[in-house]
Amino acid sequence: MSLIEKNKRKLNYNKITHDDKLAKVSIIGVGMITTPGITYRMFQTLANKGINILVISTSEIKISVLIGKKFVKKAVSALHKEFKLD
Repeated sequence: MSLIEKNKRKLNYNKITHDDKLAKVSIIGVGMITTPGITYRMFQTLANKGINILVISTSEIKISVLIGKKFVKKAVSALHKEFKLD
């Protein structure tokens, strides 16, 4: 944060917030955009485990969510099981 603040003029922003109690979890794979239901399965899996999604970001090959840091292991484990990666 201090490095960003030092370079505020170069970066041109108004406000930055920081929360070290959040974590990003992503599922990545080529062809995700053409496979129906991937997003639903990810969100439903996290919801079934009581994990609240705070922010969602998507691209053609990736879905990322911000969740509480304390839920990372639970989320990764549940997603591995859902997508048969365990």
